[in-house]
Amino acid sequence: MVSHFPEENDELPIDLTSDTFMMSQALRQAQKAYLAEEVPIGAIIVREGRIIARAHNQVETLRDATAHAEMLALTQAQETQGDWRLTDCDLYVTKEPCPMCAGAIVHCRIRRVIFGCGDPKGGAAGGLLNLLQQPTLNHHSEITPGVLEEESIQLLKAFFHEARLKKKAGTGE
Repeated sequence: MVSHFPEENDELPIDLTSDTFMMSQALRQAQKAYLAEEVPIGAIIVREGRIIARAHNQVETLRDATAHAEMLALTQAQETQGDWRLTDCDLYVTKEPCPMCAGAIVHCRIRRVIFGCGDPKGGAAGGLLNLLQQPTLNHHSEITPGVLEEESIQLLKAFFHEARLKKKAGTGE
């Protein structure tokens, strides 16, 4: 009998266009943010299977409240494409976009938004609200939540745990 399933030790080909692979690239950006002591959120933008933009949070580094990973990636992608319309592009981000980023995503007409972990308190892709599919807006993005969700959550948890420890050490508690 011929098995149609690979053996455990067989090497599976890596699909370089899969959501999992692309999200792993966004996670690499989130790790860069973590190392820079920024909230570890990373984003990439993909067009026709190619990454055209990579970014991570730089709010503290740039002293700019709008320097979220998504915003920086959108700007980079627009420069790369020579157009503010990104209708055939997909955004991968490790955490559900906030309202500011969701507004920019709709304005740029991103086709699809894929995110790692949701944000029930402030997310604008179905967590708190859903700006990406707001019926009255001129564009709607397809949403795919939960890709590499656990990895995204763990990175955020580790960052905020370390931040609390540093704060506690600084106050002498």
